[in-house]
Amino acid sequence: MDSVDRQVLSEVRRWAEQGYRFALVTVVRTWGSAPRPAGAWMALRQDGRVCGSVSGGCIEDDLIGRLRAGELAGDLPFSQTYGVTRAEAERFGLPCGGTLELVIEPRPCVSLLAQLEEELACGRLVVRSLTLATGQASLADAVPGESIHWDGKLLRTPHGPAWRLLIIGAGQISRYLAEMAQALDYAVTICDPRPEYRDAWQVPGSRLADGMPDDVVQAMRPDPHLAVVAVTHDPKLDDLALLEALKSPAFYVGALGSRRNNARRRERLMQYFDLSAEQVGRLHGPVGMAIGSRTPPEIALSILAEMTATKYGIVTRTADNGPYRHESTAAAKAAVAGPPLA
Repeated sequence: MDSVDRQVLSEVRRWAEQGYRFALVTVVRTWGSAPRPAGAWMALRQDGRVCGSVSGGCIEDDLIGRLRAGELAGDLPFSQTYGVTRAEAERFGLPCGGTLELVIEPRPCVSLLAQLEEELACGRLVVRSLTLATGQASLADAVPGESIHWDGKLLRTPHGPAWRLLIIGAGQISRYLAEMAQALDYAVTICDPRPEYRDAWQVPGSRLADGMPDDVVQAMRPDPHLAVVAVTHDPKLDDLALLEALKSPAFYVGALGSRRNNARRRERLMQYFDLSAEQVGRLHGPVGMAIGSRTPPEIALSILAEMTATKYGIVTRTADNGPYRHESTAAAKAAVAGPPLA
């Protein structure tokens, strides 16, 4: 669930407190190049006010028109598809002939949405289930990595921090990295056993861990939705984190430092920590995409750019860990592929 959809939750709570009725719209399936991903939310207030989005604007306009025409006045949720034909896709402004399938809830349960907002504020991962035949909705704990489910009858949408970032070191770069990562909907943990750094840490929304880096990595139970970035410049701390992270399923493991320092780091990891060449080869170091970054905010930006490219499988390094080459992998292509329009 991204930050835009969290804004929807916050806004509909205010609408309900003010006595307004609203409809909740969820993107449940896309084909082709759709503007918003499956799971995206939009709320539509009874007077036509909108929060969130499901497209570039044309579908929103159509839904507002249907609302004012009284077509969204029922009680039970239903599905609606836009862009079935190329002419319709062009009419609604869907790029590249895209198609969207939506689930529209004319009367969502306000108390359940308030409960969902509270769960997310506590950092929990929650799945919301909706049965179209009855309009019954419920909340339950979600499984990490769970994706949206839609079979035409039951809609299950996971909400909460699907991606996690562990930063080793509570310095200046870490502050910018944590703030930017939270804007990209990462749940951020900072690990620094040094009290002089840890006590000065002030980034709301992040979690501070004071254990040793290897213990913290293990405690987080790394999975393919975790990134680990070491930025202390202290091998006694960074190497401990890398030792555990490089053996784990974490999708991204990076360390700050020059090419020379990273070459020495790789030698240490293989010689003293008994990591294989394949495991050490997973290390992104020097960390970050080569964008000429110099300042702490620019370095943080380069790290998140590389993390994003790695997450979507569209960037790799050369064999000598030199300049980047960009590749659209089969997985990335499949994410935007779909059946041709009529």
